[in-house]
Amino acid sequence: MRASGVLMHISSLPSSFRIGTMGKSAYEFVDFLKNSGQKLWQLLPIAPTSYGDSPYQSFSTYAGNPYFIDLDILSDENLLEKSEYETIEWGDDETNVDYGKLYEFRFHVLKMAFKRFCKANDIEYEAYKQDNSFWLSDYALYMAIKEENGGISWQEWDEATKVRHIKVIDQKRAELKDEIEFWSFVQYEFYKQYYKLKEYANKNGIKIIGDIPIYVALDSADVWANPELFLLDEDLKPIEVAGCPPDYFSKTGQLWGNPLYNWDIMKKTGFDWWIKRVSAAAKTYDAVRIDHFRGFESFYAVPAKDDTAENGVWRKGPNLELFEIIKKKLNNPNIIAEDLGYITEPVKKLLEATGYPGMKVLQFAFNSGEESNYLPHNFNRNCICYTGTHDNDTILGWLDTITTADLDYLMKYLNVDSKADCVYGLIRLALASAADTAITTMQDLLELPTKCRMNIPSTAQGNWRWRATKSQFTNELSEKVYALTKLYWR
Repeated sequence: MRASGVLMHISSLPSSFRIGTMGKSAYEFVDFLKNSGQKLWQLLPIAPTSYGDSPYQSFSTYAGNPYFIDLDILSDENLLEKSEYETIEWGDDETNVDYGKLYEFRFHVLKMAFKRFCKANDIEYEAYKQDNSFWLSDYALYMAIKEENGGISWQEWDEATKVRHIKVIDQKRAELKDEIEFWSFVQYEFYKQYYKLKEYANKNGIKIIGDIPIYVALDSADVWANPELFLLDEDLKPIEVAGCPPDYFSKTGQLWGNPLYNWDIMKKTGFDWWIKRVSAAAKTYDAVRIDHFRGFESFYAVPAKDDTAENGVWRKGPNLELFEIIKKKLNNPNIIAEDLGYITEPVKKLLEATGYPGMKVLQFAFNSGEESNYLPHNFNRNCICYTGTHDNDTILGWLDTITTADLDYLMKYLNVDSKADCVYGLIRLALASAADTAITTMQDLLELPTKCRMNIPSTAQGNWRWRATKSQFTNELSEKVYALTKLYWR
């Protein structure tokens, strides 16, 4: 089935809290998608952000981002008074997220809501905790201990807590009972709001595409609770870390710093950790994009002491065996393979064997000197065509960086007479392509410049901040997108 959609993270939605939430603006965005003829809303990871504010570096692979909890909804539930949060200065720029302000004030407000919530006996809350105990118990404890220790990494905790000595952990659960309940409450409220939003989207013909990183952060409940599943030394320090070699995005490679999996141990457990992770994602989303899919065939391992990713080596991953088990145990969930970067023949064979759709990014297609698999005339149907991703510049910004020869080739391919026509020329090209699915970033639909891009790979600061304003979602834009979508039977 031909379909199209928009890549727009929750954080980028308009709101008065200087970050997008799962409140009114999220429902209005679903309406915008429906009126524009779209069938898909693609998100970035919805997990809590940690240092650097990246959704790809989180304290938990399962938890939801507390910043996305809508405070007006909590007020409607009589958990907050509007005066308790409307007078807070969340930031002075409605087009950028101020993570510093959020960190300073958001949890204080959520704790006020929690105090009121504790007065009620919520049966649904207890059922939620029971159903999610396989991850929530460790996560809530982890966050409570982290808060007790001023936010430092679990690798810097006292030895007994770091290695999860049974008596010490039992003692912590007793001492930090209220704090543990708070973090459980936050997740309960997050997912209650999320699933109501998803239900509204689905009822309006919009499916949600989620995103899970292949790796988890070192400073996470996932690694602290399951150190045996990662390549750590006797002091629980990473031996090697994840990254990717020098490429289009970075001359020195990308040093992600995530601990690598101990695939031998995971295999002995029947890949149980991955089964639980993908199962949770399949419940949360209608389809899920797995970031850095090629890492399952071979992964790039960089010595933990290195400052760049230039000296890494490739090591073999679980390959098809993992996905055969996932398909068997989870009834073949809808998975999208992020197959960008250096793709070898074994990776191509893995993708073909799984049957998962891969990604085609149009910004990678137009090198005037050579043929490209990203050119639409080379597409097969089982793929997803993107104008760009969260790691790309906006089309408008990208056009200022390409060579004159490449721009000339692009304009001839699009059959346009001016550079100004290239943005919607590329959007039209994605929609017209043979790809079953076409995804456009919201920034490109709005024809925005470089300053509105979501992320610059291999940079730690200033990313993940862009936000749309309510005035940008016009009827004229919706009608324009709808006309193109209808034209190409999306």
